[in-house]
Amino acid sequence: MLLMGENFMFSYTPHYKPNQLLCGHGQTALITGWTVRQSLAKKLLTDDYAVIGNLYSATRGISPLIRNLLANPQVRYLVILNATREDKNSGSCQCLLDFFEQGFTLGKSDTGRDCWVINSTVTGYIDQEIPADVLEDLRRSLHYKSVKNIHEAVSLVKDWANNEPLEPWAEPRLFHQVELVPTVLPGPRYGHRIEGETIAQTWVKILHRIKTTGTIRPTQYGQWQELIDLVAIVTQEPTNFYFPEPNYLPIQREFMDDYIAQMLDDAPNQEGVKYTYGQRLRSWFKKDQIQQAIDKLILEKDSSRVVMSLWDVNDYENTDSPPCLNHLWLRIVENELSLTATFRSNDMFSAWPANAMGLRSLQQHILDEILEKTDYPLKLGPLITVSQSAHIYSDCWEHAERVIQSEYKKLCNQQDYYDPTGSFLISIKDGTILVEHLTPGSGEVVNCYSGKSARKLYLQIAATSPSLEVEHAMYLGTELQKAEIALLLSKEDSYIQDQIFKP
Repeated sequence: MLLMGENFMFSYTPHYKPNQLLCGHGQTALITGWTVRQSLAKKLLTDDYAVIGNLYSATRGISPLIRNLLANPQVRYLVILNATREDKNSGSCQCLLDFFEQGFTLGKSDTGRDCWVINSTVTGYIDQEIPADVLEDLRRSLHYKSVKNIHEAVSLVKDWANNEPLEPWAEPRLFHQVELVPTVLPGPRYGHRIEGETIAQTWVKILHRIKTTGTIRPTQYGQWQELIDLVAIVTQEPTNFYFPEPNYLPIQREFMDDYIAQMLDDAPNQEGVKYTYGQRLRSWFKKDQIQQAIDKLILEKDSSRVVMSLWDVNDYENTDSPPCLNHLWLRIVENELSLTATFRSNDMFSAWPANAMGLRSLQQHILDEILEKTDYPLKLGPLITVSQSAHIYSDCWEHAERVIQSEYKKLCNQQDYYDPTGSFLISIKDGTILVEHLTPGSGEVVNCYSGKSARKLYLQIAATSPSLEVEHAMYLGTELQKAEIALLLSKEDSYIQDQIFKP
């Protein structure tokens, strides 16, 4: 705190997520929820506020917010802006308000960690390293109010800025924070392919891949673990969406209608709201791109030119949050309508499941419109997302590990070992190992290999079948080695594929 003439000037020093905060010299913290923080900052002087920041998540955002408040006890006022439907869906601002009004109790987080649980209908956590008496002091020491729109928030901040300065309510305090450092295994940096039947199943596989081999990198938002150019393919998501029971996804079914509307519908410009994907697709470029795509496929079913763009060249200069979803491509192949979506940056833990469900709804809408106006015998094909930066933020690492531990092994146990590359029949005839490559489904023989060496055979198969799935390739290596041992021991009749070999 500095004394300048007759006026006090405070300096807010963030210790947690500093790049996500706008810092000033006042005594009011303005929590904007999902409303763009810059839309409020431009209406205020830096002397009016101490800090302006978003609060997207109650489970991951409230604890660092409270840590920063404890480190800056000159903050005596708190304005909580609870304005958008995203705020309603996340409940983060309501949970923060409940912390001040209803307190907290000892409990456990969804990852099993001991923590303070906020007394709220919305789940919210505070690190247990912060003592209860300190949290109680904070609750008693701040004047707070929840508001519903930007005008109310700005007016209240300005009113409080006109009050006589108050003394800090305590000395600045910092508390130990547990830091998780993932173990990263070696793996390719670029280009990854993951496939699953449902969005939930595919998401678990995505988390496992990123947490296993993703590179840890610093970003303007803190650390994240990242893979570059991750292709995720969802093949059989049901029309009404599959939600597991219990639901381990980071989104609830009751919130999907709102999210789908943001993908499909145009939206009027609203102060403090960046944009919606539907707005970008319907009117941003003065064209309804969704309708253009429908019309193009009705007239030319085999077209490869059905492209929708969400990236505006002006996004480089005039926005702090350009769209993560940049490009959509639709294609009908063998009477299946597929949709490929390209994201420049993709939060795979918190955002990808909702992204995928919104895109699937768009894909279904386009199919329905085509079927209504044509007699094409179409069905819904796969949804493909290409995430150029596929990442998990550090504050989600523990949550991701919990999902992986509880769900990934189940997926491995459920595998049916279907490989679109086909199957292989292995036998021994006339002192030679014979391998027949069959097409999936029809069982047509498309290639034959023969020899006495397992190594030479699997190298030939790998060269002509580069898309073999990993487990299938490992299985073939095992079977070929068994066949070679049978030859070496002159026990050809003892080898039967998929059965235990007894020399």
